[in-house]
Amino acid sequence: MVKRFAVIGHPVAHSLSPRIHAAFGRQLGIALDYVAMDAPPELFDAIVAEFAAEGGLGANVTLPHKNRAVSVCTTLSERARRAGAVNTLVRTATGWEGDNTDGVGLVRDLTERQGLDLRSRRTLLIGAGGAARGVAPALLDAGIGDLYIVNRTPERADALADALAMPGRVHPRYLRDIDTLGTFDLIVNATSAARADGLPSLPMALANPRTAAVDLSYGEVAIPFLAWARAAGVHDGIDGLGMLVEQAAESFLRWHGVRPETDEVYETLREHRAELVTAD
Repeated sequence: MVKRFAVIGHPVAHSLSPRIHAAFGRQLGIALDYVAMDAPPELFDAIVAEFAAEGGLGANVTLPHKNRAVSVCTTLSERARRAGAVNTLVRTATGWEGDNTDGVGLVRDLTERQGLDLRSRRTLLIGAGGAARGVAPALLDAGIGDLYIVNRTPERADALADALAMPGRVHPRYLRDIDTLGTFDLIVNATSAARADGLPSLPMALANPRTAAVDLSYGEVAIPFLAWARAAGVHDGIDGLGMLVEQAAESFLRWHGVRPETDEVYETLREHRAELVTAD
């Protein structure tokens, strides 16, 4: 029987994850069926339960469900526990185990593919939702310097800072005070604002000639932030496509016990960048 997997989100029709996992399966000779499943928030729990009942062995979870996915799990990996968000479900004998591969995916892309040295970089994280929660612990583990978190809702920035439990290194701030924070060596946009009411106003003074600006989205959704980054004169402007491929490889490892090679898949997707619309 072909093993069944899925990516679950809302919206999810344009997700690249089915294409990525199909390529990984061909590379390693593993037969699998990986589909995109649209789940409005009020139906998420029911759709996950139905997927399990029908033999689903694993799923990726994307916007807007990464925080909610914690509640459908019977166990959490250390990465998911620290993040307080789940992007990977692994079927076990006792139910779903929740994992989070976003952080390791981002760090692997930035350090190995993009060649960045993250150590001691003064870092600004824009957003405090599931995506931000997934990457913040891994960035800290990678040796960044102080981490400043800004969010439209200050309480969520405070909650993420509290969860990270590093008051000497992690500093929540009001988004309205962003022009008082000085300059940063790494700026990570973890919001989905460009999908809805637009990117928050960002002062050019946030960037310096060494700055790497990273959007966790890719394709057309990443354009506003990366355009700002270029105008601000950053050294590196990076979208989330590499992170997407790397976190997928980590999920594949959890499900199949082997990690695929990612460079060829990444390059194939990058060649078709004009078609990219973020759904992951």
